[in-house]
Amino acid sequence: MARNDERRRLLTDAGIDVLAADGMRGLTHRAVDARAGVPTGTASNYFRSREALVGALVERIGERLAPDPAVHAQWRDRTPTPALFADYTRDIVRRLSAERDVTLALFTLRLEAARSPAIASALGDWMRAGFAADVAFNRDAGLPGGAFEIALFHYAIEGLILDRLTVPIDPEVSTDEIVEAFVEGLLGDRTGDGERRG
Repeated sequence: MARNDERRRLLTDAGIDVLAADGMRGLTHRAVDARAGVPTGTASNYFRSREALVGALVERIGERLAPDPAVHAQWRDRTPTPALFADYTRDIVRRLSAERDVTLALFTLRLEAARSPAIASALGDWMRAGFAADVAFNRDAGLPGGAFEIALFHYAIEGLILDRLTVPIDPEVSTDEIVEAFVEGLLGDRTGDGERRG
């Protein structure tokens, strides 16, 4: 069978669906084939091992959660302020929430990384590269906060998304209100270069 990018995307999207619905125990080549509606053996033709399949899923998760350039373009000429930082943060939260199955698959992989060095390696490399890119984007855009603040936002946002996609502790509080509180709490008493005042 000829390999092609469209078939590869079909398979990785099916793998993401399997992860979100059935967890790591359900992630098999056969399950991916069934979810994708392709002949048995197709996934193993593209991904020779489970590790190769997981690596492809990590890559596809990154593609599906990537920002929309059109959304970012509308903010390009705005003054870099905490309010603009909040808009970027809301966009991240929106993407993670809108792509529910993709985000659940990512959380599934993160939990499995605690038990699997191979998954920890693949996921860790991808996450650290993404974090470095986030720090560079923030710096290049002139937005307030440095690497420390970006790390804090990762911790906060990931906790917020886990809460919202599973069992919210306070479902009456709006997600936007929480994001505003994050920005005010983490950037309100810091200078633009990420250093604490005083």
